[in-house]
Amino acid sequence: MRFNFRAAVWTSALWLTLGLFLVGCNKTKTDQAAGAPPKAVVETEFDPNNFKVDRPELFPLAQATQRQVIPALNVTGTVQPDIARAVPVISLASGRIVEIGARLGDTVKRGQLLLRVRSNDVTGAYQTYLKAVNDERLARLAFERAQILFDKGAIPRSALEAAEDTEQDAKDDLQAATELLGTLGVDKNHPSAIVNITAPISGVITDQQVTNAAGVQALASPNPFTISDLSYVWILCDVYENDLDAVRVGESADIRLNAYPGRNFKGRIDNILPILDPNLRTAKVRVEVPNPGLMKVGMFVTATFYGRPPVAQAVVPASAILHLHDREWVFLSLGGGRFRRQEVVAAGMLPQQMQGITSGIKPGDQVVAKALDLENTVEQ
Repeated sequence: MRFNFRAAVWTSALWLTLGLFLVGCNKTKTDQAAGAPPKAVVETEFDPNNFKVDRPELFPLAQATQRQVIPALNVTGTVQPDIARAVPVISLASGRIVEIGARLGDTVKRGQLLLRVRSNDVTGAYQTYLKAVNDERLARLAFERAQILFDKGAIPRSALEAAEDTEQDAKDDLQAATELLGTLGVDKNHPSAIVNITAPISGVITDQQVTNAAGVQALASPNPFTISDLSYVWILCDVYENDLDAVRVGESADIRLNAYPGRNFKGRIDNILPILDPNLRTAKVRVEVPNPGLMKVGMFVTATFYGRPPVAQAVVPASAILHLHDREWVFLSLGGGRFRRQEVVAAGMLPQQMQGITSGIKPGDQVVAKALDLENTVEQ
């Protein structure tokens, strides 16, 4: 076999060039990495929530402080009219409706015309009134004649007293007939078969049971209208049996409307109904709230009660809480570069980007101030 010297030289040169290129690349990478600080190395221990970090100084710690807070109970409820401020509109005469002056949802003033009813009751009442007028006139004349005869000694005193009694009865009948016409809204000097029904109070019509040309019965259900004074309303809430210790009659409650989340209203717990729902194990709690005009019947609200005694609560920066898998966590420092991912129950936000912790850690514990930074390092 003949040795090819030229091919051997060419092969050696190629390998030498490739080696120099690889050395240069490796040197370039080393030089670039030399200017940046080495990354922290995280070692997972046997417990997946425990970690050991070789450079813990990269993750500053924050100490959980303590504050006294009143535990808040948040429940949902609805706006309802105050029954004591809801007045039914009744008709004192039976008949057929010929005109309706208001509708469901309208705001009305006291004395405003709501509907007009054509009624035969007016005819009967006016006939009674006319009869009472005639009877009173005749009884008065008879009494005057008896007075003259008695003065002349023509009749005994008993006859005078009987005439006087008859005249007094006639006056009473006339007064009753006159009051009946007034109750029906009829002018005795200008009688009409039309009865006007007006609003007894100012408020909002929250119920309507009549339409035009419908019939109504005197003092019978259903009532044509119901007017509610909504200057004060009720908030009816469902509170679970286990949470009733946070609700006390007479104490205040915060009310927030879903329609106006940025506004807070103050109410007073008026009553806790004594009967629980047998299926849900909840009790109805009634809160009375002044209505500035924004609350409408049927609105959904959130009520907050503060009846429980104050408790000590840990406070940490909001950035120390990690939201992961619909839970809240913090990285609790165990010392020596070791951390534990601890599940906690977070409370409401506080000023200066702080947040309360109701359970999971205690005041004095050291936690990672920026939990997301350590979590990102762990996931790498």
